[in-house]
Amino acid sequence: MVAELSLSLAAIAKQTWVWRSHAIAYTVAGEGSPIVLIHGFGASLGHWRKNIPALAAAGHRVYAIDLLGFGDSDQPEMPYTLDLWQDLLADFWSEFINTPAIYVGNSIGGLLTLMMLANHPDKASAGAVLNCAGGLNHRPEELRPPLNWVMGAFTWLVSSPQVGPIVFNQVRRKGRIRSSLKQVYRDSAAITDELVEMIYTPACKPTAQKVFASIVTAPPGPKPDDLLPQITQPLLVLWGENDPWTPIKGAEIYRKLVEDVARPGKVTFHSIPDTGHCPHDERPEVVNPLLIDWLGTLPEG
Repeated sequence: MVAELSLSLAAIAKQTWVWRSHAIAYTVAGEGSPIVLIHGFGASLGHWRKNIPALAAAGHRVYAIDLLGFGDSDQPEMPYTLDLWQDLLADFWSEFINTPAIYVGNSIGGLLTLMMLANHPDKASAGAVLNCAGGLNHRPEELRPPLNWVMGAFTWLVSSPQVGPIVFNQVRRKGRIRSSLKQVYRDSAAITDELVEMIYTPACKPTAQKVFASIVTAPPGPKPDDLLPQITQPLLVLWGENDPWTPIKGAEIYRKLVEDVARPGKVTFHSIPDTGHCPHDERPEVVNPLLIDWLGTLPEG
């Protein structure tokens, strides 16, 4: 069964590609129509370890990449934006794929998937988003007092040359990582030592604090509402119902697209009960069959 296919982090064969003088880690498995997996904030390609084998076994050539600043990719001190990562994905496609691919992303990886579909239709034949983020960071109008004050203070603290390293040392502690995961994973059994280590290890690199500060103070980027009208390719939307970071109410725009008579069958939506922000990792036994069934409905070529 596809649900039983999984890899350990150590079993993932990683390769390195040099992009703009920076080392980018990626992996590839299987043969067939190409799929590109895009992780979310703080994660890496290893977050797809429970999905890569199932998708490859279903007849796809599966690529997963560590975005610049995450995982085993380089962490240069520089401004980080969604546009930067979009350029990375577009150049990765040109280097390795060169035929329309299916993009699958979680959280900010979902937003990057929408950007690839909207802005690079020659490179993206379809897309799937899992608990898609509304932006890289919150927009001022999205936060009300006192939350906007708290977030403002936090971004100031992490950006401070004096205080930032102290704050980051607390944020990256394994115990703090585990506590954060307990907020966004409904099933605590999915929060393994391996998962915590996957997030913790890159956070120990020398420039990790500067990268973290750059990302949490970066522009939010485009809204899904602005990207979706530009997307004509098939889109699968999967949403864990118990996500405090991207609550299920944020999925209403996608539900409405399912019913859009002008786009019959273009958008497919499934909510996943008792599941948090990362359904592909928390409930692969649900997500993998949904993905594979949807992939089977796509036109070939």
